[in-house]
Amino acid sequence: MARKATDAVLGAFATQVRVLPQFPCRLIAPHSCRAPRIGDHIRRRRLGLKLLQKDVAERLGVNKTSVFNWEANSSAPDIRYMPAIIRFLGYDPLAEATGWGERLVRRRTTLGMTQKAAAEGLGVDQGTLAKWERGEREPAGAFLARVKGFLQDGEASGRRRAG
Repeated sequence: MARKATDAVLGAFATQVRVLPQFPCRLIAPHSCRAPRIGDHIRRRRLGLKLLQKDVAERLGVNKTSVFNWEANSSAPDIRYMPAIIRFLGYDPLAEATGWGERLVRRRTTLGMTQKAAAEGLGVDQGTLAKWERGEREPAGAFLARVKGFLQDGEASGRRRAG
C-alpha cells in the first residue's frame, strides 16, 4: 500500500520537469506543447555529446532499453537512478518545488532516496512522511527542524553546483 502511495506521488512528480529555453513550444501547434520530461533532457544531452544510447546506459548503470524507454517517454527512471542522471545532465531537471510536500519529494528524488529511506533518515514513520509529501500534514516541533535541515542541505549543495 505504501508503495502505491509512493509511486503515485513520485509518478506525478517525475513527469514534471523544469522548462528550459532549449525546449521551446511549437509555434504552429501550441496545443501540443508540454513540459519536457526527464527523458527529453537525457536525449538532448546525449545528442549534444554525440553519444549512443548504450554509452549513456553504461554511464548511468542501466541497460540501453531503459535509456530508449526514458527518451521515448514510455517510462520514467526509477528514483535510484536520479543522482546519476543529474550528474550526466549537469543540472537538476526537476521542476522547482513550492510547498513542503513538493520540496520533500524533490529533495528525496534528487538524492535517489526511497520514501522509506528518507523517513528513516528523518526519524519519522514512513506514513508520516507520506502525509507530509501529499500535503495532508506539515511537520512541526522537532520534526520541523529535522525537515528544514534535510531541505537546507539540498539547497546549499544546489547553490554550490550552480555557482
